[in-house]
Amino acid sequence: MPWTHDQMAARAAHELQDGFYVNLGIGLPTLVANHVRSDIEVWLQSENGMLGIGPFPTEDEVDADLINAGKQTVTTIAGSSIFGSHESFAMIRAGKINLSILGAMQVTDQGDLANWMIPGKMVKGMGGAMDLVAGVKRVLVLMEHVAKGNDHKLLKQCTLPLTGKGVVDRIITDLCVLDVTPKGFELVELAPGVTLAELQEKTGAPIHVPAGVAV
Repeated sequence: MPWTHDQMAARAAHELQDGFYVNLGIGLPTLVANHVRSDIEVWLQSENGMLGIGPFPTEDEVDADLINAGKQTVTTIAGSSIFGSHESFAMIRAGKINLSILGAMQVTDQGDLANWMIPGKMVKGMGGAMDLVAGVKRVLVLMEHVAKGNDHKLLKQCTLPLTGKGVVDRIITDLCVLDVTPKGFELVELAPGVTLAELQEKTGAPIHVPAGVAV
């Protein structure tokens, strides 16, 4: 069975390392905050001006003044800080963020990313995505593998406007984990019960399977 959203977020949390500063994009990536291991220190950052985001609050913990970039209420951890968005973007542009976990509409096998325009919907703006993919050391995409109607989201070429070219390092979907390599998409891990044939059918570019990866 494909991974649920929570399972996808938990798998993405495995990418976090002790001492990392991590930006979580809006949507699915925000769930990663609920799965940070207790034995490591990770500083989650939001471009609206927060550093030290904790798990999502319970009803008793909700504070309407504490929100992330997606306007969701959040909690803070000990040592957290709140500041202006100009300082938040200064951190991003100066390369102080180790990892950015973003959603996406499309990703190519060369790491091109389109994640700011939703077809058929009003666009509020690009947000911080272009700064993030340009200034962050490693970019991980967390998204569902296919769009509505089973349209491919993993492609040879994006049909939507690009956020960045050659910027994505790893992709985690409900079906698998893929790395972007000079050869294209390379399989890291399949979700339980997902076959390679099913995965390839739902992917608009070839998937390479290195020796030692279980399929």
